[in-house]
Amino acid sequence: MIELGVNVDHVATVRQARRTYEPDPVWAAVEAHLGGADGITCHLREDRRHIQDEDVRRLRELTHIRLNLEMAATDEMVGIACRVKPEMAMLVPEGRAEITTEGGLDIAAQEKRLASVVSRLREAGIVVSVFIDAELSQVEAAKRIGAAVCEIHTGPYAHTFHSKGRDAESPAVVQELARIQKAGDAIRAAGMRFNAGHALNYFNVQPVAALPGVRELHIGHAIVSRAVFVGTREAVRQMKQLMVQAAR
Repeated sequence: MIELGVNVDHVATVRQARRTYEPDPVWAAVEAHLGGADGITCHLREDRRHIQDEDVRRLRELTHIRLNLEMAATDEMVGIACRVKPEMAMLVPEGRAEITTEGGLDIAAQEKRLASVVSRLREAGIVVSVFIDAELSQVEAAKRIGAAVCEIHTGPYAHTFHSKGRDAESPAVVQELARIQKAGDAIRAAGMRFNAGHALNYFNVQPVAALPGVRELHIGHAIVSRAVFVGTREAVRQMKQLMVQAAR
């Protein structure tokens, strides 16, 4: 059964716009759980632009489903992860000037350092995921550093889908889906879990959810955006329903 990890970062984005106490990402996590989410994701950025350290602590304490902590591969973040002990830590690239994550982690260019980070996290009992582009060289590097999960960056697919008439049968969209599938096949052949995410929404999610072997999709902005109008629980329910229908 395909699973949904709901990213609650942008609930915190709304809160931080006023530097106040609401909306609470922990409340959002509970509502997401009740809507059918299988896990909760949050990204503790180095600049603390949305999720704060206290949010991570409270999410760990109060979330009854899996917690996935997105993080840069820095000593500070590794230390926080080892203290909080989420079920999964996902290593992502991070830039201060970016609006959102702009690409996959270049594991091949920094294998030695990332292998050390993965080792520390694994010793703390944390499953380690890496966010990578759909490139076989990065899949192979992820295996070498000891990652258990690879999440394929679906941003290029989503942007192509949006620009090519929202048509899943467009040759350009089919090509992007094939790239994701090829990487997913390599991930599974290497004994790792195949996840995917980034820029997925209610209109483009089904072709990705239908790919053979994909285990979990991580989606945040689209769900939070729809939740403004229908509520978090219903927004999550609708997304999960689309995914399950496509996976069948």
